[in-house]
Amino acid sequence: MATQKSITLGERLRLASQKIEGPAPVRPALRLLANEAGYVFSPLTSRLRSPPAIQPAANPSIVLMLPGFLATPVTMRYLSLQIERAGHKAKLWKLGFNSGPSPERIAALEDRLIAVYERYETKPVLLGWSLGGMFGRELAHRHPDKVAKVITMGSPFSGDPRANNAWRLYQFVTGHRVDAPPVENRVGTKPPVETVAMWSPRDGVIAPDCARGLTHERDRTIEVDCTHMGFSYAPAAVRAVISELERV
Repeated sequence: MATQKSITLGERLRLASQKIEGPAPVRPALRLLANEAGYVFSPLTSRLRSPPAIQPAANPSIVLMLPGFLATPVTMRYLSLQIERAGHKAKLWKLGFNSGPSPERIAALEDRLIAVYERYETKPVLLGWSLGGMFGRELAHRHPDKVAKVITMGSPFSGDPRANNAWRLYQFVTGHRVDAPPVENRVGTKPPVETVAMWSPRDGVIAPDCARGLTHERDRTIEVDCTHMGFSYAPAAVRAVISELERV
């Protein structure tokens, strides 16, 4: 994006090394962050492991897949395949690499949502992993009449935006403060559609409290036994998503 290209390397480094004012937020332990490294082996382990048992969908849905920060649709490919195995349709966001929020990216996402809604003549479910879930919540705020439900997976929609182990990298890549994105910031405000938050006590990136939120910030929460990266491939995450899609 043009706004990102205008940020110098020095400015990015200053953002990445920003000092925290006041008490430091509680972030996931480093031992949990170390467990996230297992993600690099997920393409192999997913192939070696038998696919999770999945019941055919009684209520097939259209699912718009929203990848996390620094992820692409390829990163969510395994989860997409399992969703389609169940009989749902998994639709890509068609924006490639997720390098953070910008007015242009949100506008393109609005166009994509509207295109999917009009093509299938039904409200899609927005399934967002991490930052993708934040995008999903914003889309639901803007177009509640075109969204069936928002499901977030390890998305930091509540609490201190620095209560995670990725905020410095986020500021370096995006060129803006994590608490001052260049788009409307409605963190903590529940969208006017059903909103379900999946979270994990083993998440090594996002603090669990931020991913499950407070009662007024979402409708329901689902605890999933996986790492943060595991939301895209772990059997427990796949089963949780398929089960939730049946509730649409």
